[in-house]
Amino acid sequence: MTTTKAVRVSLLPDAVRREAFAEASRFRGEFYECLTARRDELFELVDAVLCADGAVKSPVDLTLLPEHRRGHGAMYGGLNHGRIDIGRLRTALADLSLPRFDGGRLVLAVDVSPWLRSDAPCSADRLFCHVYGRAKTASQFIPGWPYSFVAVLEPGATSWTAILDAVRLGPIDDATAITADQLRGVVERLIAAGQWKAGDPPIVIVSDAGYDVTRLAWVLRDLPVELVGRVRSDRVMRLPKPPRMQASTAGRPNTARSSASPSRRPGPSPRSPPSPTPPTTARPRLRHAWDRVHPRLTHRSSWLDHDGELPLVEGTLIRLKVAHLSKERDAPPVWLWSSKTGATPDDVDRFWQAFLRRFDLEHTFRFAKQTLGWTTPRLRTPEAADRWTWILIVAHTQLRLARPLAADLRRPWEKPATSDRLTPARVRRGFRNIRAHLACPASVPKPRGTGPGRPTGTKNKHLAPRYDVGKTVKRPETLKAIGKPGRSW
Repeated sequence: MTTTKAVRVSLLPDAVRREAFAEASRFRGEFYECLTARRDELFELVDAVLCADGAVKSPVDLTLLPEHRRGHGAMYGGLNHGRIDIGRLRTALADLSLPRFDGGRLVLAVDVSPWLRSDAPCSADRLFCHVYGRAKTASQFIPGWPYSFVAVLEPGATSWTAILDAVRLGPIDDATAITADQLRGVVERLIAAGQWKAGDPPIVIVSDAGYDVTRLAWVLRDLPVELVGRVRSDRVMRLPKPPRMQASTAGRPNTARSSASPSRRPGPSPRSPPSPTPPTTARPRLRHAWDRVHPRLTHRSSWLDHDGELPLVEGTLIRLKVAHLSKERDAPPVWLWSSKTGATPDDVDRFWQAFLRRFDLEHTFRFAKQTLGWTTPRLRTPEAADRWTWILIVAHTQLRLARPLAADLRRPWEKPATSDRLTPARVRRGFRNIRAHLACPASVPKPRGTGPGRPTGTKNKHLAPRYDVGKTVKRPETLKAIGKPGRSW
């Protein structure tokens, strides 16, 4: 194993290694400046997460590592009373080198992952989070803290993503409005950092069916972005209004509203108008596309507070069908909607391929929960949960920056991998060796002795308050209650 390690490290050019060390050290120094209270403790806690052997089972176990030079009381104090300048940290994350697709295009993914806290009645701001069970229809709603993440995707099959932002959804928050503000902030920071300039291809943002992609496209229409999202198979879609026939033409004249609804059909039919992207075979999937298709909107959900008439948001409807697997021949098709009109066949292929890369974010969630211990601590306050979440985001970012520097410290049963194919877990195995060559601005702790603690024999008379679970703001549920009739296009 020693010989393999030496060979793999020597294959990397010295200039690339020096640049990787410099960028990782700069980010560590910038992160240290973002810590405004108990900075030394929070900084060493990140190093302890990265240098721990195996999965993080408990945060207090991290205080036993040599990278964490302070006691367990300092660890609890840092999580409960530390402060992080989140705005400056978001700017530092947007200024790092980011992965890009062909043509230098940035592809962002947005998704929500819950921190389940079903047994924490004294924790505030908990919501009912949707969780899938083992069975196909065994879905549950469990109390927890849902977090919305925005990350940059990489081309090709990989488990790496670059997380840029995380926001916890509260009981009074509108998920669509919060997501729109979050995406706007991320795109504006990328533009300010020089990641996108005039003349570059638009930034692609992919989302799953849980998001109202039409509303997001309408709110973010002033930004250089193209949204791609999955829509429900029973969503009503409208085709553009056909040109009116001449008066001398025999037959029934066309109406203002098209009756064609592509999303309700298993495939193109003779009644459907010709598509600008002809149905072709794109291995390993079959795809069809319809241009200038807009969903039918009503004054409900995220459009409830929209003033005036509802807009007509046109885009490209894409139908995917898996055809190369025998067991999935009867699987229902996947419907995608993009905010781009006049899409070419290359654009359609890029959209559905970017949507498939969205699932790489699920690998990041699994790594954060199972290895880094994101949902392991039993923290009471949501503010402490936010600090721990950002600590793990910084830890994951350092692993991504140290990716060119890591050696393949594989187990005997694992296959060898090159430096560009190492997973986050393999990079973490050798981070202790990499950390010795990185900047460490944390100061040496000063011995102060143990605290007095609670006097012996006394009880805690201050009972923690209990909080209800769910939304605290109720909105009108019927159209009659708000006095706005539904409007379809």
